[in-house]
Amino acid sequence: MTKRTRVWAARATCLIILSSLWCMSAPAGEGLQRIRQRGTLIWGADQEGGGPFVFPDEADPTQVQGFEVELAELIARQLGVQARFQQGQWDKLPDLVDRGDIDIVLNGYEWTPTRADRYGVSIPYYIYELQLLGRVSDVTLTSWDDLTGPNAPRRRVCCLGGSAAHDYLMQHGQDRIEIVQFDGATDAMRATELQIDGIDANLQDLPVWTFFEDGFPALHPVGAPVGRGYYVALVRQGEPELLEAVNAAILQVMKDGSLRRILTKYRIWNATQAQRGLEVAANANFVGDGGHIDIEQAEDASSYVSNSGWTVLQQRGGLLIQAAGMTILLSVVAMPLAIAIGLMMTLLRLYGPRYLAIPATTYVELVRGTPLVLQLYVIFFLLPEIGLSISAFWAAVAGLAINYSAYEAEIYRAGLLAIPK
Repeated sequence: MTKRTRVWAARATCLIILSSLWCMSAPAGEGLQRIRQRGTLIWGADQEGGGPFVFPDEADPTQVQGFEVELAELIARQLGVQARFQQGQWDKLPDLVDRGDIDIVLNGYEWTPTRADRYGVSIPYYIYELQLLGRVSDVTLTSWDDLTGPNAPRRRVCCLGGSAAHDYLMQHGQDRIEIVQFDGATDAMRATELQIDGIDANLQDLPVWTFFEDGFPALHPVGAPVGRGYYVALVRQGEPELLEAVNAAILQVMKDGSLRRILTKYRIWNATQAQRGLEVAANANFVGDGGHIDIEQAEDASSYVSNSGWTVLQQRGGLLIQAAGMTILLSVVAMPLAIAIGLMMTLLRLYGPRYLAIPATTYVELVRGTPLVLQLYVIFFLLPEIGLSISAFWAAVAGLAINYSAYEAEIYRAGLLAIPK
């Protein structure tokens, strides 16, 4: 390649990079125009969250269904375009909006002042409440007083990590409750039903409980719903035209009864849905219960966000140290077990009788061929289904020991075979 060719190649590469950056940082206010020119509304959600929001269609797993799927189609129809689903990790969906990969987030995101400052938030398409769930067999838990009262024993309550339920437990029962976070709503309910790791109750979004109630006969609602809030759509900040169009579409499907029919179909319509707050600020942001967001409030929120890193470090530094200590403890306990199991598997494979060598080989290949997360899931969630419940700590120790033992076995086998007879 000549010097001139290399120069032109470098210029072309720079041009491509700059063009890509320009596309990613294109003026945010052109969102609605961009959608209509493209002919599709790209909406993001995480189907792993499950029903009734977005979940795989049983007839065709490549397609999704759920009340938010049908709502997205209604909104797209009001905008005169087609809806296109984009899968994303739940907590990363706002980042996809910022990058311009998706146009809106529609996945059970609760309205909060922080989100209202950072994104365009629509009027609510659903008013959620939180429901405390307990086991039918647990006669000691009949109300919130049994959980947070002055004489209540300390209990373990699980919830979805990073959700409104977690915030509610932190505000109303942190001193009386040990909070356990899960990544999945149904996992949390199943752990409560089976009393895995001593979990006593679950605080769940009411629409989730209503949708899955028949699948958890050992659970029942405890007390009245609490913590009312709003599910809203998120758009990129600075796109009021798109936000106004989304708001108008949601209003329209409310007026013509389409939204009610969808919610009824998924068994999550209730009287609360008639009580809708529709007040918006001048920039079309839904203002929630806190009133209009003025410039002074926005500046205060901005300064808080810029300093939140140090604040979080000060507040959560102890938890980081505790987590590091737990990591060391798990390693110290699990590694000797892994070494012992691995050495035993190696000796059985190399020197044991055939009826022992084959199972040992199968064990090593099976463990090496499956991910650690799956092994931990089987130990923690599936074993209790057959009556063998293991605490979270020992489930982690067992999972790590089993996983590492397979790799240790291969290391020892290779070392022994490398020694000349």
